[in-house]
Parts: sequence; structure tokens; C-alpha cells
Amino acid sequence: MAVTASAGVRPSSSASPPTAPPARRSWRPTFSLRRTASNLWRPLALVIAIVAAWWAVTQAELVAPYILPSPADTWRTAQENAAYLAQNTWVTTWETVIGFAIAAVFGVFVAVVMIYSASLEKTVYPLILFAQVIPKIAIAPLFVVWLGFGPSPKILVAVLMAFFPIVISGLAGLRSVDPEILELTSTMGASRFKTFLKIRFPASLPQLMSGLKVAATLAVTGAVVGEFVGANEGLGYVILQANGNVDTAMLFAALIIMSLLGIVLFALIEVAEKLLIPWHSSRRTTNSTSTAA
Repeated sequence: MAVTASAGVRPSSSASPPTAPPARRSWRPTFSLRRTASNLWRPLALVIAIVAAWWAVTQAELVAPYILPSPADTWRTAQENAAYLAQNTWVTTWETVIGFAIAAVFGVFVAVVMIYSASLEKTVYPLILFAQVIPKIAIAPLFVVWLGFGPSPKILVAVLMAFFPIVISGLAGLRSVDPEILELTSTMGASRFKTFLKIRFPASLPQLMSGLKVAATLAVTGAVVGEFVGANEGLGYVILQANGNVDTAMLFAALIIMSLLGIVLFALIEVAEKLLIPWHSSRRTTNSTSTAA
């Protein structure tokens, strides 16, 4: 009897070749014109419907022009006062951006400190909640008395408006890490700083970015509220002047610009979210597509 060398069994020629290990999936931010159009057509259709209803109401003269100006009057007023509106929009924009940046840095810092110190969280958290409950329009005049009529009171109001959602979302995100993963990194000898940098902070980004998007819109409101109290420039000042002069076309133009400013800031943070955590954005897009189907 013939015996094969060493193995004793001759390998079959029909055996399938070894398969290569699956390629590691790389998450890259992608741009799809079809997906972008699919996401935008609904809000655009709603805006067009609102403007059409607005135009129909004013054309039928169901409301007096000094109460509700027509879209054409609002557009004409914005064009005639483009330089004036642009200058005041810039003032509100940089007040908003500075206030939002301060709130983001300080809010993330407070969330990190509280997540690592239970006693500090029990001490500071009620104070943060108390400060959030106080109406900012009620204490804004006090900021003017303390800081004067410069940009500082407006920035401070914007910080207070944006600070709370950043702290809450930061705490929720930092707590969302699986405790078993933290125990594993501890047993492997990872320091607290490395665990935070590699595990806790990346895991908190989805919820933190959601809080930042809410805070960005609130920062715009805070800057305008600060301008209501005491200012000689900014969109809040424009709104007050238009209201005093019963110039509703200018009032509507300033309100629309203020809304667009909040939308732009929201969109910028949305882009930053897709760049920082593309896997989360891809998963959300996939779930939305599955739901729509």
C-alpha cells in the first residue's frame, strides 16, 4: 500500500484557496448630491409654502401692511438697507461666535471635571441648573450695569444661554462609555488621561455635537437679547429701532437674517460633526434611508 509522505493523505486539488481577511472599513466623509437633495427638498418646499401663504395673505389685504408686510416690501427694504443690515449682522455674528466659543470650552471643561469628581458634581450641578432657570432677559440689565454698554454684556448673555446644553450633553456623552471598557483599559495600565483621550472623549462626541448644535442657536438668541437691553448696533438694536418706528418690513428683514445666522452656525457644526465622527453620520444616514424605504 502506497502511503503519502508525512501527512498520509493527499490534498485534494479541488480545495478552495484560502480567502484573504476582509478589508478594514475606512470611514471617510462622502458627499452625495442625491442624498443632499433628498434631505433639502422637504424644508425648501415648506419654506416656499410659507412664503406663498405669506404673499397670499398680504395680497388679499387680510392683514394691515403695518402689521404684516408683504414679502416684496421686506425684500425691498433689505435691499435698500443692505449696508446697514450687513454692518449690524456682523456685530451680532462675532458676539455670537465669541460667546459660543467661550461656552463650548468652559462647558466641556466643567463636564470633564464633574465626570471625574462626584463631590464637585453634587456641588456645582445645582448651581448650573439654578443659573439656567433664571430668565436671561431679567439679568441682562445687571450685566450692563456691571460691564457697561460695550460688547461684553452681550457676549456674557450668549455664554450663559449656550453653556447649559453643552454641559448636559457633555456629561451624558462622557457617561455613555461602557464601564467594562473602562475597567479593561485600567487593567491594561492606561492612565486616566490616555483613557479620556482614546475612549471617553471620542465616545462622547455624538451627544456633545448635538448639544453644540442646540447651543449655537441659543447663542444667537443670547447675543440679540443682550442687544435689546443696551446697544447702539447689532440685530437686536435694529429690531428695537424698527419696532419703535413701526417699520415692520425692517423688523421682518432683521428677524429673517437672525434666523439665517442661526441656521448657518447649525450647518457648520453639522459639517464638523461629519468630519470628526463620520461613522456616526454614516450610521444615522443609513438608518434614515432604511426608515424611508
